[in-house]
Formats: sequence, structure tokens, C-alpha cells
Amino acid sequence: MKTVILEVRPPKESMANFVQSWKTGKPERSARISFATPELLWQVLTAKRWELLKVLCGAGPVSIREAARRVDRDVKAVHSDITTLLNTGVLDRAEGGGIVFPFEAVKVEFLLEAA
Repeated sequence: MKTVILEVRPPKESMANFVQSWKTGKPERSARISFATPELLWQVLTAKRWELLKVLCGAGPVSIREAARRVDRDVKAVHSDITTLLNTGVLDRAEGGGIVFPFEAVKVEFLLEAA
């Protein structure tokens, strides 16, 4: 199953992992998209956008209009959410048009610690 991990970690740690993978030539087992803070993660992954990801997960390429139909929302609002998800690398543009969420599962990781 192709899984993406959405995680909260400092940019310095993300870059260190990238450099390690580059040097060893061994890719990570899962795709990762990192956010610098939990607040940034939740700013990008709103409830409406999470709903979009749920209907797109494993669905293959779909048009924005079809994505809007699947979540029963206005096409313009869905277009705005899809643009944000494309800009953050969560969604991809499909060959031949439309968008695709190229994963079958999503895992969200972050740690809340006492200050």
C-alpha cells in the first residue's frame, strides 16, 4: 500500500533526512510531507480538505468538478482547496488533466509535548 506521512518536524530535521537519503542512495520507505509547526499543518489540512483527501484516496485521476461532486460542495470552493493542496505537494496534477492523490493511505504524525 502506498502511504504518505504528513508530519510535523523542524525544517532542519527534514533536510538532514534528505541529505542522508541522497548520500546513501536509499530512499525513505514512505513518502513524507513535513510541516514546520502543528498550526501550519492544520492551516493546510482543514476539515474540508481532509474530506477531499478521503474521497480522492486511491481514486486515481479526477477532474475538479468530479471532486466537488463527490464531496457535494461548490466547484469554486473545491478549486481553491485543491490549489492549496497542489501548492503544498499533497496533490499532483494528473497527466491529461485533472488532479490525483497518488496514495492509498495517509498517516499524520506529530508530538505534543509539555512546554
